[in-house]
Amino acid sequence: MTRRDLGLDDIESLAVGAWILGTGGGGNPYLPLLNMRALYREGCRVQLMDPSDLADGDWVGTVANMGAPLVGQERLTDSLTLARAVTVMEKHIGRRFVALMGMEIGGANGVRPFMAAAHLKLPVVDADTMGRAYPELQMTSVAVGGLAPYPLTGVDVRGFESIIVHKVPTWKWAERVLRKVCVEYGSVAATSQPPRTGAEVKQWCIHGTVTKAMAIGHAVRDAQRRHEDPVAAILGIEHGKLLYKGKVVDVERRATEGFLRGIARFDGLDDWRGSELTINFQNEWIIARRDGEPIAMSPDLICVLDSVSGEAVGSETIRYGQRVTVIALPPSSIFLSSRGLEHVGPRAFGYDIEFRSVFAT
Repeated sequence: MTRRDLGLDDIESLAVGAWILGTGGGGNPYLPLLNMRALYREGCRVQLMDPSDLADGDWVGTVANMGAPLVGQERLTDSLTLARAVTVMEKHIGRRFVALMGMEIGGANGVRPFMAAAHLKLPVVDADTMGRAYPELQMTSVAVGGLAPYPLTGVDVRGFESIIVHKVPTWKWAERVLRKVCVEYGSVAATSQPPRTGAEVKQWCIHGTVTKAMAIGHAVRDAQRRHEDPVAAILGIEHGKLLYKGKVVDVERRATEGFLRGIARFDGLDDWRGSELTINFQNEWIIARRDGEPIAMSPDLICVLDSVSGEAVGSETIRYGQRVTVIALPPSSIFLSSRGLEHVGPRAFGYDIEFRSVFAT
């Protein structure tokens, strides 16, 4: 089984790239990055493995935090709490995992599997189930594939409580049940999502996403060191599209039902001077409208970036006066299918809009 040893520089690049792929959500990876720096100082190390190296009968644990990103800045989840969510799952199913995997590569959840892996001495699979960040459990490639939505475990960040959701009828029910628990925990919880077999990971998960995040992060950090345009560096390796440049003029947001919801408004700069952009968000950026007309929407990745550093701006950190550049990146093809759009298209978020990709023209 081939495993790649990751240095701390790889983790630094992963944090930058995962924040960009988070499309505004997934949580700011800065605090998980601080956890990883501390773990490396203590002598812990992590490894990355290719999905193809999994045997079909291997069991893989799926790790993520759940909740409102704004709350996650105040109610911090440490690496031991994430590891506990995994061990609670192993005990429940009566099996040991051979590896861990992220539910989403976006934001802090792109780094968190490594926090648990450092304690459990397991490799992390170079894959996830979103290829970005989405706010709900049914918005995954494994849900599109119709795989089992259970069992799930949730652990309170204070370490007082843990819950096992043994069985639910659908992915939406999994979301409803675990979200209610998450809200009672204070709108943030460490979770182990339904475990996957090696065969399921190889067929239904989105491969190469950790490597992709590290490559994006490396491109940004390299451009910063060279005093070059980091946004151009991202577009150069990801074949994305530039949508808008402007400054933040207003942000409305509220933490409700375990989500951060709201709208951000921008006034145009440079070639976009005189135009207004608005982006609705539910943890992640969902619909972007320029002068009232939709120009980008889920599942296309809408990424709001600091115009100077090229680093991501999250829905919980965006603030008045920031100069930003908005780009779009292409989604995984599984979400562009008719079934995929049922899970993550505009109507899945309550917007009566027919999906039209930025990359269709």
